[in-house]
Amino acid sequence: MKIVSIAGFAVISKNPEPSKALYRDVLNLPLNEKNDYLSVDRFDGAHHFGIWPLRKAAQSCFGSDSWPEELPEPQATIEFELDDVASVQVAVDEMKANGQQFVHETRTEPWGQTVARFISPEGILIGLSYAPWIHDREEG
Repeated sequence: MKIVSIAGFAVISKNPEPSKALYRDVLNLPLNEKNDYLSVDRFDGAHHFGIWPLRKAAQSCFGSDSWPEELPEPQATIEFELDDVASVQVAVDEMKANGQQFVHETRTEPWGQTVARFISPEGILIGLSYAPWIHDREEG
């Protein structure tokens, strides 16, 4: 068996309305609705898949090995790649102006990725990201 890409990723929500508002209306993903299911096909693919230990996610977000008890423990993470590094802070400012709370502010991680993260209505850890190596690959 040879896996060649991530075929799809979908959040699962008991109450999909807040998720629709976030992904379609705030993040402006080109989602189409059919039979009460929102999706987009042939959306440019994932550049990364991983298994991230919760303690490592906590270190990245909070500088601690423990996830804060007052926040839901995420079961997954997804990062939306933006077109340039300045766009990360612009997106964060827009979302904050509309009431979104972030688990951490925009910052550059030790591996070079600029990212700010928040928790979605379903408990997904979401990053707004600029990873230079993705864009270097696209240009080269």
